[in-house]
Amino acid sequence: MAIEDDLWRQRHERLTQIRALGFDPYGQAFDFSHTIPQILESFSSKTTEELAAEKIPVRAAGRILTVRRMGKAGFLHLQQNGEKLQAYIRKDAVSETAYKLYELLDLGDIIGVTGYLFRTKTGELSIHVEDLTFLSKILLVLPEKWHGLEDVETRYRQRYLDLISNSDVRKVFVTRSKIISSLRRQLDAHGFLEVETPMMQPLYGGAAARPFKTHHNALDIDLYLRIAPELYLKRLVVGGLERVYEINRNFRNEGISVRHNPEFTMLEFYQAYTDYRGMIKLSKELLEQTALAATGSAKVTYNERTIDFANIRQFSMREALIEFWQGPDKPSMDNVKDPAWLMSHARESSPGAALVQLFERHAEEHLFDPTIIYDFPVEVSPLSKNKPDEPAFTERFEIYAAGFEIANAFTELNDPQEQRRRFDQQLARKEGGDEEAHMMDEDYLRALCCGMPPAGGEGIGIDRLTMILTDSKSIRDVILFPLLRPEGDIGIAERLRELDR
Repeated sequence: MAIEDDLWRQRHERLTQIRALGFDPYGQAFDFSHTIPQILESFSSKTTEELAAEKIPVRAAGRILTVRRMGKAGFLHLQQNGEKLQAYIRKDAVSETAYKLYELLDLGDIIGVTGYLFRTKTGELSIHVEDLTFLSKILLVLPEKWHGLEDVETRYRQRYLDLISNSDVRKVFVTRSKIISSLRRQLDAHGFLEVETPMMQPLYGGAAARPFKTHHNALDIDLYLRIAPELYLKRLVVGGLERVYEINRNFRNEGISVRHNPEFTMLEFYQAYTDYRGMIKLSKELLEQTALAATGSAKVTYNERTIDFANIRQFSMREALIEFWQGPDKPSMDNVKDPAWLMSHARESSPGAALVQLFERHAEEHLFDPTIIYDFPVEVSPLSKNKPDEPAFTERFEIYAAGFEIANAFTELNDPQEQRRRFDQQLARKEGGDEEAHMMDEDYLRALCCGMPPAGGEGIGIDRLTMILTDSKSIRDVILFPLLRPEGDIGIAERLRELDR
């Protein structure tokens, strides 16, 4: 702490010296001619001779990553938008004031430079500086440049420092943006309309999860942060918006793990006059094209294994249980259709729930290759339409990759009487102690009574899809600010107060 305090004081002293030179340590707008990535893209192919002949003028800005002082000259590297470029400062090429400023610079300071491009004796593209502008002073110390920021909790808690120090982190979130842009672009091309639905709701629904609860003072009512936008989006389908989607933030008051964060992002979309077969077809197209847009290939590497989004397998839940069963006593199709066999192998209240438990126990973790699992029991699908030839099951599917679920979809239940029965079943589960059971939503039933066309709907987990497409092992690696326990007093405010004394 003593070393850290000394560095803090030294940097504040330099801040005072920078101000004495006539520079604002927290400067004004800087009109750059190129970003650093633009300079590298446009001029990296230029030879030493071409640059010497053309003397291309540039104005660039960035954060200082390295400084190397050598008598009356020196080098520094500036970083901007994930790229870095060298600048060369020579005492006789800049004003006396600018060179004094250069001598006061710290790693992490943000500056602007004006000059022309050239190549050094080692061939590195650089800016020959003719003027310096100071833009922002750093008071804290950046992590050591060769190792970056390695402490995991610090990386999540201080994402700004993580982005400065670890170049691969920026790439993850650039890829995440490409994923969202691709999904949005594809749905727009298919005639879907992007909409927004309430994040605070008087009743939570659309999924099986525990909500966060809040209170609205002016109306004096309790509200819930949404666990899913589903029931509102389907109200819009009732109203005649036949293809809608929302890229939405959801909130579930559940545990935290490498695959779960209480606040997360989903894409949900609904299409009238189709069913889960239409959703399967569209899903395959969306996932393949998104992988291509985000990574350049439908094949990606996750955990040192290849995942091919151009080749998505399909199994019914029963088929998957048989296919991926590990160990002795492998069941047959007759077994997995037998309620007595299912109940004898799982501790659940119904054969359908037992089938799901066995699937999760024996098959789910083996679904590394992209896989569609379809035909879910009605007990775990309160909003899905029954299969006409087997009413105990629904027209529902989930998509798995890397051993976990990334999407959930089904033919929407549009019969208000059957929906009411399903809600009653969920209420019975809630009375039996199931805290995640669905609530009764009478306004949604009223909407269905106005007539909803046959439709298919789907939710795709953006965070989990990003994990796979960026080879990230934890959901926290793909969320800019994951939820963490509060730090308490970190002492920065008091340090800044001391600077005023």
